[in-house]
Amino acid sequence: MNKIFLLILISFLYHKGYSQTKTIHVYVALCDNENQGIVPVPEKLGNGKDPKHNLYWGAGYGVKSFFKFKAKDWKLIKDFETDSPVLLDRVLFKHSIKNIYLLADAYDGAKIQTCIEDFLEASNSQNPISIHIDSETLRFGGDADLLSYIGHDGLMEFNVDISYKKEVVKKRDVIVLACYSQNYFSKEIAQAKANPILWTTHLMAPEAYTLKSAIDGWIKNETGKQIEERAAQTYNTYQKCGIKGARNLFTTGFKN
Repeated sequence: MNKIFLLILISFLYHKGYSQTKTIHVYVALCDNENQGIVPVPEKLGNGKDPKHNLYWGAGYGVKSFFKFKAKDWKLIKDFETDSPVLLDRVLFKHSIKNIYLLADAYDGAKIQTCIEDFLEASNSQNPISIHIDSETLRFGGDADLLSYIGHDGLMEFNVDISYKKEVVKKRDVIVLACYSQNYFSKEIAQAKANPILWTTHLMAPEAYTLKSAIDGWIKNETGKQIEERAAQTYNTYQKCGIKGARNLFTTGFKN
């Protein structure tokens, strides 16, 4: 009887631990002076085919650099090699304390529409991705717990054509850091049956410190309003835009 009880307990703890593994998938459209309707940035930062120096990836506040060098509670686990003409870089991070993994993908800036469509489909629980690390299988894409898009708001310039699933088993949390993202992404996120925990109402710099701050709140199971305030405080710290302006910039949920 004791052996049976022990086996049941081990099984319970194993499955409990497994269920506590959470995944985050970040889709980054590299900043691109030539192919995106943006105010041009310095050439080195705005080359959408050069992730190493790109404003949203390899620069100091880009996703890869920030999480690798400045986010002390995240550790780089793997830097993947890719020969894809669309996906130019992929990195995997693990939280230093929690059993949480973050996969970030850098898309060629000229392929911003593909990046946004991939993000929206994943928000609708489509296109799951499996990553095998040691003995663990991590699930991203449409199986991730949290999804985020970082980059220019391409929906200002083009429409997406996505066949959304009408029903989803799990409503995915999403973060959209792009200019006026609530206005332009609301229709698509609603159709994706996703839960927007943070997006924006005005022009903004979609740099990684805001993403990291919002993820911190999500990990702590904070409410959307708490994450919104957290993002505003962090954005003001870096941008020096005034806390009132920062609070007006971020919002959570859909418009009433």
